[in-house]
Amino acid sequence: MNLSFWEKSTFFAEIDVAIIGSGLVGLNAAISLKILRPNWKIIILEKGILPSGASTRNAGFACVGSPSELLDDLTHQTENEVFSTVEKRWKGLEKLLKRVGERGLDFQKNGGYELFLKQDDALYNDCQNQLDFLNKNLASIVGVVDNFKLVNRKSFGFRGLEKQIFIQQEGQINTGKMMQSLVNLATEKGIKIYNGITVTDFQDFKTHVELTTENGWQLNAQRLFIATNGFTRRLLPTLEIHPARNQVLITKPIKNLKFKGTFHLNKGYYYFRNFENRVLFGGGRHLDKAGETTEQFGTTDLIQNSLKTILKENILPDQQFEIEQWWSGILGVGKQKTPIVEQYSENITVAVRLSGIGVAISSLVADEGVELCLG
Repeated sequence: MNLSFWEKSTFFAEIDVAIIGSGLVGLNAAISLKILRPNWKIIILEKGILPSGASTRNAGFACVGSPSELLDDLTHQTENEVFSTVEKRWKGLEKLLKRVGERGLDFQKNGGYELFLKQDDALYNDCQNQLDFLNKNLASIVGVVDNFKLVNRKSFGFRGLEKQIFIQQEGQINTGKMMQSLVNLATEKGIKIYNGITVTDFQDFKTHVELTTENGWQLNAQRLFIATNGFTRRLLPTLEIHPARNQVLITKPIKNLKFKGTFHLNKGYYYFRNFENRVLFGGGRHLDKAGETTEQFGTTDLIQNSLKTILKENILPDQQFEIEQWWSGILGVGKQKTPIVEQYSENITVAVRLSGIGVAISSLVADEGVELCLG
């Protein structure tokens, strides 16, 4: 179905910037662009009815990294690269809080914890031995000298998770409220979000960029901003980024739930938190990295069974609970956690590869892309 003359000359006429993707990066980029260029016409094209990927499907951790996650990063990145990423996470969270506000995020600073199963004794010992080193490097970033502390909180009611490291500068948010707040802010500023439009191709003609959609529409914009994260290879197959699926569950309300906060296991591959009096628990993609390198949403028995076992035996032992819902999200990851923010061509900017830390770094990544977009 072709666009009518009326549609083409009103909805899609004289576009200054077209943004592909209405997730965290796309929305933040649109808002920042509109603040800097209030007279520009900025539209967002989103293939899903809601943002597709991870922005509305993450666990809502406001974190800069657990000890084992950072030590694992140091095995394949330099110290400068790792702690520069931590700084981006911290500054990105500050920027997001400033933009949306604590109420808009339902931000709660209950602190976080890294927990260790009995089979992870060697990992715990490595973290324990490196805490001073990590705290020293984090102090100037997060503003405290002892962000990581050895603790033992038996009051949580866990079993087999007695070895714990407290993470002082960590909080949690309501993912749905965060995204709704950003959508509302974008709409208030006159940014148009068009859902159900899949861009399949584009070409930079120097004077403008031409976009082709799945239903055959030809749209023109002065500039294009690509914020497609886990689905980027559909448009840019040569970029060093691939999709990674994360599976998540949430329980029904649990009477007298004994803990609050965010919790990490096994280098961040497992993670859980309270949401009010429920437990939200996700991860496990390290059990089948090849199978979870997919753009397809869904769950698998292997990872479901792993999450249910840890939930029953370690997190909620001797407690009655029911799982209310399962879902999955698609991340954009690569060999490194460094995001890809680059000028693809004269009028096309790319800001992708959030590496599962999009809540923290998306605001900063978006603004870096905006700087490039504006030249």
